Amino acid sequence: MKKFRKVLDGLTTSSPVSGGGGTMGSPSCGSAAGTPTSAPTPSKEIDVQETLVSENFQLCKTVRHGFPYQPTALAFDPVQKILAIGSRSGGVRILGRPGVDCYCQHESGAAVLQLQFLINEGALVSACADDTLHLWNLRQRRPAVLHSLKFNRERITFCHLPFQSKWLYVGTERGNTHIVNIESFILSGYVIMWNKAIELSTKTHPGPVVHLSDSPKDEGKLLIGFESGTIVQWDLRAKKVDFRIYYDEAIHSVSWHHEGKQFMCSHSDGSLTLWNLRNTTKPFQVTFPHGKIQKDGRKESCKPILKVEYKTSRSSEPFIIFSGGLSYDKAGRRPTLTIMHGKAITVLEMDHPIVEFMVLCETPYNNEVQEPYAVVVLLEKDLIVVDLTQSNFPVFENPYPMDVHESPVTCTAYFADCPPDIIPILYSIGAKHKKTGYSQKEWPIGGGTWTLAKTCVSYILPRVSPYPVTLQMLYKMKTSKVFENWCPQSRIFCVVGISAHIILYRFSKYDANTQIVSLEVRLQCETEDVISPSETENNPCFSETGPHSPQPHHQHASSPRGGTPEGMKDSCLKVKERSVRVPPGYQAELVVQLLWVDGEPPQQITSVDINSAYGLLAFGNCNGLAVVDYLQKTILLCMSTLDLYGSSDPYQRLTRSPRRNRQSTSGLTELSDNQQSIDMERSRSPTSDHVNGHCTSPTSQPCSAGKPRVPVAPEGRLARRGPGRPPFRKAQSAACMEISLPVSHTEESRENSFSRSRSSSVSSIDRDTKEAITTLQFGESFARKNDLIPTPCLWVGTSLGVVLLIPMSIPTDQEERMEESVTMGPGGAVLMLKGSVLRFGFLDCVGTLIQSPYEVWKDPNAPEDPDRPRRRKLVHFSPSSSQDTCGEGHLAVVCSERQAKVFLMPSQSCLFVHNITESSFVLRADIVSVCNSVCLTCFCANGHVMTLSDNHFLTEKLKQLIDW
Repeated sequence: MKKFRKVLDGLTTSSPVSGGGGTMGSPSCGSAAGTPTSAPTPSKEIDVQETLVSENFQLCKTVRHGFPYQPTALAFDPVQKILAIGSRSGGVRILGRPGVDCYCQHESGAAVLQLQFLINEGALVSACADDTLHLWNLRQRRPAVLHSLKFNRERITFCHLPFQSKWLYVGTERGNTHIVNIESFILSGYVIMWNKAIELSTKTHPGPVVHLSDSPKDEGKLLIGFESGTIVQWDLRAKKVDFRIYYDEAIHSVSWHHEGKQFMCSHSDGSLTLWNLRNTTKPFQVTFPHGKIQKDGRKESCKPILKVEYKTSRSSEPFIIFSGGLSYDKAGRRPTLTIMHGKAITVLEMDHPIVEFMVLCETPYNNEVQEPYAVVVLLEKDLIVVDLTQSNFPVFENPYPMDVHESPVTCTAYFADCPPDIIPILYSIGAKHKKTGYSQKEWPIGGGTWTLAKTCVSYILPRVSPYPVTLQMLYKMKTSKVFENWCPQSRIFCVVGISAHIILYRFSKYDANTQIVSLEVRLQCETEDVISPSETENNPCFSETGPHSPQPHHQHASSPRGGTPEGMKDSCLKVKERSVRVPPGYQAELVVQLLWVDGEPPQQITSVDINSAYGLLAFGNCNGLAVVDYLQKTILLCMSTLDLYGSSDPYQRLTRSPRRNRQSTSGLTELSDNQQSIDMERSRSPTSDHVNGHCTSPTSQPCSAGKPRVPVAPEGRLARRGPGRPPFRKAQSAACMEISLPVSHTEESRENSFSRSRSSSVSSIDRDTKEAITTLQFGESFARKNDLIPTPCLWVGTSLGVVLLIPMSIPTDQEERMEESVTMGPGGAVLMLKGSVLRFGFLDCVGTLIQSPYEVWKDPNAPEDPDRPRRRKLVHFSPSSSQDTCGEGHLAVVCSERQAKVFLMPSQSCLFVHNITESSFVLRADIVSVCNSVCLTCFCANGHVMTLSDNHFLTEKLKQLIDW
């Protein structure tokens, strides 16, 4: 056991803490990033046992999630039923049955041009853009390259490996064909030179090799296709040409009939030619599948057919499947895959360009009837499998977790200690949500084995287990989500939408008829109630003529919507007012919407938290904070950020009218005993994209004006804008948070002086201060210094680095909780950090993480059980037990964009400070349990993960994670 001040010597402060709780002092002035400084010894010694050391932290790749970026190649093992996808960055993704997922990476990072399985042998050949061939061994725990072969003087264009052959044929850009022994992986010395393949009288070069294949009738015959349109069948034994075909259109691909008497070619003019080996002087058939006959009798021009597959079937006509070939008459057409089956032609439109496709057949032998049953289509951003056994050609529902959402992912959360039954329940409910129109057959790529312990690609030989786990999608909800809050214990799911609305879901295993309740909140500040300092110079006192807080306005779904006050627009989303039938799973219970005010849309919600034990939902934006009682369906609190301070506001908010004077001024000063100026750099984040107060990030939305900070009158009341004064102009900001900084007079120097900040932005026109709510957390804590026992509190963090504690009074009896109101209001502690506040965490005085209380889940739609009353079961993790050991309350760890601080509650003493970074800023942080201890993990904008543990709160930069 070591003293806490030594254990957390990385969290230290350079200045004494003031008697007012240590919240007003300038934090860690002048200390370098990651450099601890000494702190005053706290009055109480707190014992924390050290368990974590740097060796406990190791970076390793366990799961790779997402669709392969910029895919380039596709291969399939028809025996093992394993699929391989190559990418432009040199990656290879190997997929089998759902849950079997393996990722390999070429060290060179060169793009993968082509992939070839050694069918049923657990090996894979890859041809890369650096003209290197690699042989991968898939029969071991982690796939690895066995052999590599570099071509120095020729560029690889096409490869072919016949089934059960030991010879790999490699075509090059010069038109030559090399043969590689697949066992030794060295060149055999047998080269088919281009000038020997074509007639000696031909003076032009035939172009690169674009196709190689062995004849189904005789594996000793090799068909070579050149880009110019020349096709040669080469006798490998006799080392001579059997026949030559010259065609005046460039060739893109060739496909054999299984009998070996015919083959089909696709060409650059959108045509398909069928050739018979009995007469190679001209094609047996020429077709333009998508070419119409124009009025003058000529065929209209078509796009190239990039690939064609010619497959036979015993019970029906052959399948001719190709990509491309559409006419040029219509611009903006989607990429298509065409299936010709007898006289029927089916055109399947794709959402993305087709990279490659491959027909899956029952047999790996090319001299047997193929019996095609599916087509795998690799798109630039998707993987599609089409069922050929049904006449309407439906697609299979993709079971791989390549893309969780149809829209881009905007928020993720990881939960390690979930209730043991929630994963099977989510999986069973999610499996029932099958989409209509999909094939009812099993996913055709079924290779490998999958267990809870490991992922395997199984062959006849030993099996490969590339990663210990794989991501598998359990459950999916369709909603335009921005970020979410989930309680695994109570199974309440809270989703925030981009239209400034919140949807509260409860999980149920039963379907139900439910009426969704709607609450409407006005969380918009009045810009007309602002007066500039220049207008107050001759008016030392102002009387407050009206409230300035955001006003709540709510109504239930069954209420009429005609009672909206004048000047206030209704919400843009309408909640169904009738009862709706909802399936098992997460069922919507409550919708909270922010209202438009005076034609201005509401600001996007920047933070949210929900607590099932309290039955409360809190959310905030750049205008203020609102708290909703979702049990009673009422609004408890709706206040501007300024009102949350009450008399504890540490800043003097100064604003200047942009139309009266553009002289620069510092608009934010700190009120303290010695009137020290606040560190203006504390909320700057240098790697963001704000210029002149406008956000250049594509995910940001225009920010309408919230209420600027107003100067404090001598009586402490708010100064208000006089009649006829113009309001402030509105500025845009990603997080809707603004802070005034000195601005030069010239345009050039003005642009150079602006800080690129994620959490703050500056406009040359607007220099008002806007403070957003950046994080919220409910928990048992001490809101005031004189509190003796912990009570329910709401911790509020803002973009200016301020932490506010709001105490609450919640009835404990279940009947009283549903009838009596929850009371809450500002007036608690005010703590300060450098940079926007990101995360809270609570420890008892022996260093154990204190979880927030929660309600144990009980299915709301389960049949009534008379022997078991339906009462709420709450679980609390009160820090009061730690009082018995040290006489103090608990520790609060607060992390911002730049700092981490530890406060002792309820005394509010700042025990330790650590400057996390000065060159970057923290994007996300969390306090987690590791190896029976607690650490703070931070993910920074420069791609570094920093772990701050009990032992020195060490800042070990593990590795640059973003390396793609």
